[in-house]
Amino acid sequence: MNEKLMMKSAVEIFAELGARLADFGCDARSRIAVSEAVAANGWFSEEDICRAVEAFRSDMLREDLLREWLSSYELPTAAPCRVAVIMAGNIPLVGFFDLMCVVASGHTAVVKPSGKDRVLVEYVVTLLREIEPSVRIELSDEAFPEADAVIATGNDNAKRSFKTAYSGRPQLLRGNRHSVAVLSGSETEQQIAGLLSDMFDYSGLGCRSVSMVFVPRGYDLRLPARKMNPKYENNYRQTRAMLTMSGVGFVDTGSTLLVAGEEFPSAVSCITVCEYDEISDVESWLREHDGELQCVVSESVVHSRAADFGRAQHPRLQDYPDAVDVMSFLAAL
Repeated sequence: MNEKLMMKSAVEIFAELGARLADFGCDARSRIAVSEAVAANGWFSEEDICRAVEAFRSDMLREDLLREWLSSYELPTAAPCRVAVIMAGNIPLVGFFDLMCVVASGHTAVVKPSGKDRVLVEYVVTLLREIEPSVRIELSDEAFPEADAVIATGNDNAKRSFKTAYSGRPQLLRGNRHSVAVLSGSETEQQIAGLLSDMFDYSGLGCRSVSMVFVPRGYDLRLPARKMNPKYENNYRQTRAMLTMSGVGFVDTGSTLLVAGEEFPSAVSCITVCEYDEISDVESWLREHDGELQCVVSESVVHSRAADFGRAQHPRLQDYPDAVDVMSFLAAL
């Protein structure tokens, strides 16, 4: 089969997956998957799971978008190999994009789902196998599946373990990243509403979740209280008690704790608020901390990984995590 047919096959497979996910959360089969996923991970809510699936469906699993994305690469690879895809489990289906990249490249994806997100990963893999029984995906229970190369996502400690376990083999490893927003003070109500989604969708657990906001000096950042799931609420109450005991000043919005500073917060229930005098000061800070950033939500600054308000949790196919082109990595194997 020639390259064009193989590329078309990948487009067809994932476009069909998008079509099958159109009623996700409504039909009996997917409702069972949602219920089991929530039971397996208390941080997941039905709303967040359906939100994640719809984001993939509308932003990635469309034939026109897939065709445009893959047209930039020579596919399939001339020498297929086995690529371990070790997934995180902080937000629903967070590792799906890596799986899609490996399959679209013509390699075999040896997938190690997180125990926190296994239900949803297995649900999607089952759909892919129904669409194309010969799809190159294997599920593994091993912490470090045997493979020729690896794509792995986790915290910085896990990243070091991956590096050691796959020493001598091609590696695309991701550790901790954070996202910020930069306000000018003239944002519309609609933009602020979008910022709330950028902050609080998925309980703020994603690397694209805004956890630091730069505001003009004297700006009064007002964030309404939000509905909390039990896990988040417990984090919020514990963090509030710790800040109170340690004498750290904060503003309590009723569901979020705003703390002044220039460091990323360690708790998901906290948002760091940093005041600035000149936008050039913020731009300098962004350059200095670029290696820690995933995306920047703003209309005030130019950044290579910028996102519009309300779009931080909606990356495009070309918005590669950590700005590392996954398809180019796979093509070079």
